[in-house]
Amino acid sequence: MKGARPLTVSEIKLVSTKFKGSFAVRNKSLFMLAISCGGRISEMLSLTVGDVWQHGQPISDLLFRKQVVKGQEESRMVPINEDGRQAISDLIVWHRDKYGDVDPDRMLFTSRQGGGFVALSRGQAHNILREAFHQAGLNGKVATHSLRKSFAQRFYDVTGDIYMVKELLGHKNVVTTQEYLGVSYSKLKKGCDQISVSRLNTSPVLYNSLAEIEADTMILELGRRGYNIDDLLEGLPLTNKVHSDHFGDVNTFDQLGSLVAKNALESPLSHRLESGLYTTHS
Repeated sequence: MKGARPLTVSEIKLVSTKFKGSFAVRNKSLFMLAISCGGRISEMLSLTVGDVWQHGQPISDLLFRKQVVKGQEESRMVPINEDGRQAISDLIVWHRDKYGDVDPDRMLFTSRQGGGFVALSRGQAHNILREAFHQAGLNGKVATHSLRKSFAQRFYDVTGDIYMVKELLGHKNVVTTQEYLGVSYSKLKKGCDQISVSRLNTSPVLYNSLAEIEADTMILELGRRGYNIDDLLEGLPLTNKVHSDHFGDVNTFDQLGSLVAKNALESPLSHRLESGLYTTHS
């Protein structure tokens, strides 16, 4: 579904606990396998037991046959990680209990009707996942496509390789993958949390950038902005006071950066403009 957002790791863990009833294993396995391999919901629902269970064990590489992939132009192979293999194993146990055997020709995600040889429909899968999302209290636009996007975003966050993501998703053009990934939702949430006003006293705005530059560069920059280093050091705890000649002390350097940021936030705008902390453009 266009516009559906990916899920965070904590959301994935939460949703995985919200499947209930006699088909809970089937539903959870659909969720976990899809989010572990990035398959389209139509591709997932086309799988048979034999596609994922071979030689008495879960497969390590899943082949989406050409007949079921979008466009039906070429097959696609996707490695299956530990989460995906566990989902397969759980589902095979469920098949044995439900049907009395493990028939390789049986649909993997079976409907309640059809004796195991009729797959869930896309509409049924959508309703199952929507209910789990609701029970988990997720907000925003989440849908079946969120599983595929979650796989893509998490893989990209780990590898930083958009071309690998392209191959795993089966996109023809990397531009499609770029549009597909967008901005990491997890990073957006983390960034929004970090700029919360309630955190300003513990995480000054300038702290990270100041702490990352060389001491000599920082001294020159502070002087250019009109700061008196010794005056600034007067604001530090007695145990950490050092003269600017000993500015290399890491603890003092970090605290000074924090103090400068605090001063910058609390000083009047006119003072900040005069000191060079901010510039205006006509």
